[in-house]
Amino acid sequence: MALTIVWFRQDLRLQDNPALAAACAEGAILPVYIWDEARAGRWPLGGASRWWLHHSLAKLDEALRERGSRLVLAKGESGVVLQDLIKTTGATKIYWNRNYEPAAIACDKLIKASLAAAGVAAQSFNASLLFEPHTIQNKSGRPFQVFTPFWKHCLALPVEAPVKLPRGELAAPVRWPASIDLAALGLLPTIKWDAGLAATWQPGEAAAIQRLKKFTSGAIDQYAEERNRPDLEGTSALSSYLHFGEVSPRQIWAAVRALSKESGVFPASRGGQVFLSEVGWREFAHHLLYHFPHTPEEPLRSDFTTFPWRSDAQQLRAWQRGQTGYPIVDAGLRQLWATGWMHNRVRMIVASFLVKHLRISWRDGAAWFWDTLLDADLASNTLGWQWTAGCGADASPYFRIFNPILQGVKFDPEGSYVRRWVPEISRVPTEFIHQPWAAPNAILATAGVKLGVNYPQPIVDHGEARVAALGALQAMRSQKG
Repeated sequence: MALTIVWFRQDLRLQDNPALAAACAEGAILPVYIWDEARAGRWPLGGASRWWLHHSLAKLDEALRERGSRLVLAKGESGVVLQDLIKTTGATKIYWNRNYEPAAIACDKLIKASLAAAGVAAQSFNASLLFEPHTIQNKSGRPFQVFTPFWKHCLALPVEAPVKLPRGELAAPVRWPASIDLAALGLLPTIKWDAGLAATWQPGEAAAIQRLKKFTSGAIDQYAEERNRPDLEGTSALSSYLHFGEVSPRQIWAAVRALSKESGVFPASRGGQVFLSEVGWREFAHHLLYHFPHTPEEPLRSDFTTFPWRSDAQQLRAWQRGQTGYPIVDAGLRQLWATGWMHNRVRMIVASFLVKHLRISWRDGAAWFWDTLLDADLASNTLGWQWTAGCGADASPYFRIFNPILQGVKFDPEGSYVRRWVPEISRVPTEFIHQPWAAPNAILATAGVKLGVNYPQPIVDHGEARVAALGALQAMRSQKG
C-alpha cells in the first residue's frame, strides 16, 4: 500500500486540511510534526506561542488516535528528518500545507528540490488563507497596499468550500517509526508562569469549532457595535486558533455563510460583514508580508527609516509590565501577560502609547507582542505595528495620536475592564477611573490608592508627549527635505 507522509505545521486540524485529505484518498498516511527552530529564521516562536503549540499537538494526536492513527513527533532540521523518515518507512510521497512567512517559503523550496532529486513526490496545498498572496494583484499587476480596494477585489472572487475528511479510521503504515515524547520538544516554560493561560484557553480543533459555533450563534450579530469594547465579550477570540490552524478561514467563511440560508443575504448581518472584513485584514497582512518580506525588520515606507525613535529601557519596562500610570494601557498589558491575549482595540491603544507617547520604536513593541501573544503571527504583528507607527501599508497617520484617557472613557465607559486588570484602583469612582491622578486626594484615600506608591503616576504627560511626537515627525520630514 502506498504511504504518504503528511507534514503538519500551522494546520493542526483534521477537517478542511487539504494535504491530509489528499493523502488519505491515496492510501496509508504517516502524520508527522517536526520541531525545527531554525526553520523560523529570525522569528522563532515566543514563550506564549510555544505553550499553545504544546497543547495543540497533544490535541491533534488525540484526534488522530480516535481515527486509528497517531502523530509522530521529531526534532531537527526538517529536510533531514523527512529524508530519514522516507528511508525508514518507504514513503513515496510527502504532502503539506503551505506557510507564507519568508523563512518558511525559502525552506520549502529547498526541501522540494531535495525531495525531487531523491525521486520523492512532494505536493503542497493552501490551507491557511482564503486567497493565496501570489494570486491577488491590482489593475496594474502589482500588490495592493491599501486594504479597502484589496478586500473589494477579494470579495468578488469565489471562496472554496472546506474540505471534509471522510469518516472512519485512517489507513496506517505497516510499521510505525520512532517518535519522541511531546515533553522532549521543550515547549512548556520551565518557570510556571502559564497558570493564567491554562485557566483561560483550551487549544485544539474541537475547542476552535466550539468557539466558532458559539460566536456565530450569538455575538456576531452585535459584533459591529461591541467589537471595540474590551469590557464586553464582543469578539470571536479565534485568532490563536487561526494562527495554529485549528480552524481555517474557509471554515469561518462557511459558518458565516450558513447564517444567510433563511434571508438569502450574505453576510446576513452588519456584524457578519464587519467580522469577515477582520478576516480580510488577516488576508491583507499575509499579502503584504509575501510581497514585502523585509517588513518585519524594516518599515514599508522608507522615509520612516530616519524617524528619531528614543531608546529608554526604563520606560519600555514600565510599558511591558503595565506600570505606565494610564489605566487602559496598563490593563491591556496585564491582560496580555496573564492570558496571552489582548483585546484588539486595546492593542491599538497600547501600541499607540509606545510609539507616540514614549516614541519607542515599533520594533520593540512587535518583539514584546511576539514573545507574549498566543496568536503571535508574523504577518499580522508586522501589519499592526507598522499601521500604528504610520510606516506601513494603509497606515494610520503618525500624527493620529490616541488619547488613552478618552479611549478608556469611550470603550470602557464603566471602567469594568480596568477594574479587572488593575485591581489596585478598582475602588476609584468611574468619573476618575481612567485618570486617577485627577481625583481629589480624599477620594483616592477612600479608594485605597496612593499614587506613586501602589499605583504609578503617569510616566509621561499626554499633552507634552503629543507635542514631542509631532515634533519628531516634523524633524523626520525636515531631514527628508
